[in-house]
Amino acid sequence: MKPLVLVIGSYNQDLYWQTPDFPQPGQTCVGRFSTLPGGKGSNQAVACARLGVPTAFCGAVGEDTFGRALPAFYRSEGIEEHLVFKRDQPTGNAAIWVNSEGENEIVISAGANGLLDPADIPQSVLCQARLLVCQNESCPATMSWVFEQARANGVTTLLNPAPMRADFPLEMLRHTDILVPNQSEFVELVTRLGVAPEPSFGLQELAALSHGELHRLCRQLGVPTVIITLGKDGCFVDQENEYEHVNACGCIEVVDTTGAGDAFIGGLSAHLVEKGEGAVAAARFASAVAALCVTKKGATPAMPTRDEVETFLADVGAG
Repeated sequence: MKPLVLVIGSYNQDLYWQTPDFPQPGQTCVGRFSTLPGGKGSNQAVACARLGVPTAFCGAVGEDTFGRALPAFYRSEGIEEHLVFKRDQPTGNAAIWVNSEGENEIVISAGANGLLDPADIPQSVLCQARLLVCQNESCPATMSWVFEQARANGVTTLLNPAPMRADFPLEMLRHTDILVPNQSEFVELVTRLGVAPEPSFGLQELAALSHGELHRLCRQLGVPTVIITLGKDGCFVDQENEYEHVNACGCIEVVDTTGAGDAFIGGLSAHLVEKGEGAVAAARFASAVAALCVTKKGATPAMPTRDEVETFLADVGAG
């Protein structure tokens, strides 16, 4: 079956430490180490595929041990992979610290991700997908080109502008159907676009906005659908003539928040192409996927299956 969702973006090998507390400058902490597949693009593709949606992933990796192991990994997840191997570049990697509260600190090295080129994108897959998903961990100019091509071929585009970066091309928003930033990314976007309500606009000022004020601000971005993720407070779904706050899903025990945002994007993408019930329903489903993700350790390993999500939703509804 041809992929319904195409994710173009990053693969990072996650180098993962669990430690009671984050180290302070000059301090050495003892922790437990593991290495796992990761990267925002790859995580989102895995999250979508585990929900039973035909998914393809395109990205650039190095000709090293990490990169060479990936085709077998994607086959095991049922993902159609289109990997490009870049000479003299390492596979992207991320150092992740997770403390006893489930909070994380992350340092990434883009490696081969930064060299993903338009020529590396399989045109047939791009044009046949129903939904294209991109993030900000790969080459920004390539992501902008891909969105323009997708829009020209009638493919719906979903942008998760994470991590927000100085070289992000703002013109990419003109080719974006669905924008999913977190609060910090949203603040930076409206500031860089010059539409922030005040020069000192930040997270506190964002939290103080009424839903109506936030709706008017979202409309300044020029994107049909904007979904701002709010962590434990759920998300805000905004469209031209309507908006709604969606609560976080259920009472859960947080173990590790590392992959929550990617789980949300995967769940949102899966629901959008499968159900056609609109952005609010898709956001509710995505919130359940993210809630389940943070109850497990790691990012990729924590992405839930369709059965797990449906059982969770049934339990929440019953409760």
